[in-house]
Amino acid sequence: MQPVGDRISCGQRVLGDPQRVLAVALQAYVAINEAGRVVAWNPAAQATFGYCLDEACGEDLAELIIPPQFRRAHRAGLARVAAGGPGRALGRRLELIAVHRDGHEFPIELMLTVTQEPIGTVFHAFARDVTVTQRVSRFTKVEAAVSRGLAEAASSSEAAARVAEALGVRMGWPVAELWLADEQRQMISCVARHTGAGLRLGPFAIDELEPGVGLPGRVYQQAVPDWIPDLAADTASFRSRAAARAGLHVAIGVPISAGGHALGALCVYGDRIEDPEETLTALLGGLAAQIGQYLERRRAEELTVELARTKDEFLALVTHELRNPLSVITGATMLLEEDLSTACPELLDQVRTIARNAQRLTVIAEDLLDLARLESGHLAINPGHTDLGMIIDDSVRSLAGAARDKGLTLTVLMPGDVEIHADEHRLRQVADNLLSNAIKYTPAGGQVTITVETDSKDVRWTIADTGIGVPAGERQHLFRRFYRASTAVERCIPGTGLGLVITRAIVEQHQGTISLADTTGPGTTFLIRLPRKPTPA
Repeated sequence: MQPVGDRISCGQRVLGDPQRVLAVALQAYVAINEAGRVVAWNPAAQATFGYCLDEACGEDLAELIIPPQFRRAHRAGLARVAAGGPGRALGRRLELIAVHRDGHEFPIELMLTVTQEPIGTVFHAFARDVTVTQRVSRFTKVEAAVSRGLAEAASSSEAAARVAEALGVRMGWPVAELWLADEQRQMISCVARHTGAGLRLGPFAIDELEPGVGLPGRVYQQAVPDWIPDLAADTASFRSRAAARAGLHVAIGVPISAGGHALGALCVYGDRIEDPEETLTALLGGLAAQIGQYLERRRAEELTVELARTKDEFLALVTHELRNPLSVITGATMLLEEDLSTACPELLDQVRTIARNAQRLTVIAEDLLDLARLESGHLAINPGHTDLGMIIDDSVRSLAGAARDKGLTLTVLMPGDVEIHADEHRLRQVADNLLSNAIKYTPAGGQVTITVETDSKDVRWTIADTGIGVPAGERQHLFRRFYRASTAVERCIPGTGLGLVITRAIVEQHQGTISLADTTGPGTTFLIRLPRKPTPA
């Protein structure tokens, strides 16, 4: 240690007038002599390394700020330059590790030059702490690792584990935790925790907290970031005291939110005391937002799957519960019709009313069953060689009575044979759906026209009517399940809104298309295009 008088003049002998400039410089400036002892030390150096001017001047720089494993190389380099040898580090921008007064190591970026002064050879170093810069760079890799982990995770728990691991391993945090709320139990649970090797957490490692308790509980309840620069000083929290006993000193927590709703907290714990840093809080906040979006999306997907499963179960249950009783009712009405035709003619009309309604319910049950098959991907199509003309003729004959009852003119325009490779049963379903709709929605005295045109590859099949039509603004919804046009609802015409959904599914299974054609007059015109021989899947 130099005498006090020498320490007071430390820096003035080397710096002179530039001392005033270096005193306000943002970078740390340190100068040492050939022996490696400090001869200049500006305020930025004090802020960076923790030593004031009086404590640093005259001291061996190696003992102050250089990690023990690098001190021999440092002293050898000084001796080589002082003896006139080359200085490999001179004039280059270097990234090194320095030691703070409190003992923690941190990265610095340093530029080193040498000059000849009245006191001899002097080494000048300008340095800055690059902890934040390196942290931001590492965070870019962490974000990439988290994004990949969230995309590849098979479950929410696996995704949480990958997030904690990325923060612990890539950012070097001894402990990283992800907490999520259990709103039913009014608790928050630690769904993932990464712990550094050899670290014993003891009572700190609990898995449940009440909202407002501990760092995770406070962050979740208040929905704002929280920084504890010294866990040992946080005497109000039992968990902070336990963390301090385990060798942890600093903690940062940020809320996980989505859509303005708090979902949990992301917390990391370090092994050295740090002042609050806005950059780190912002980076963790961005990561928490990414996790929140993932959790919200995952929950929506899981809810969609659950709703679909519940709906399928409901449809299957309803269909099963409808079909069996309807079969009994239909069979019973057939027997009653035979008996009442001679024994009690006055009750025959009532039995026939029961039979018609039972038949209508049977159609609805079959439509529900087809819808369930359609949405589960199990709508069976068994194509074979068939004649579309024969299918249309059969459908027309079966519905001709309903057309006559309303005084409709039913016209069919098509060639004699329309050979096609298709499922005869399913195409008959299409024909019945479209023709029955045309008859149902066309007022008395109207017209229904079926036209079929063919070429070597395709069949063009239209069903046109002069009925109530579909408003232009509603046409885009026409093939949506359970949707019914306002024109039908206003006239109280019964229907389920399932026929067109099933019809389109059958047509598309045959590699065809169905659309509602634009018309200038009243009514609707459905246009179906089918390949005569579909391309093999």
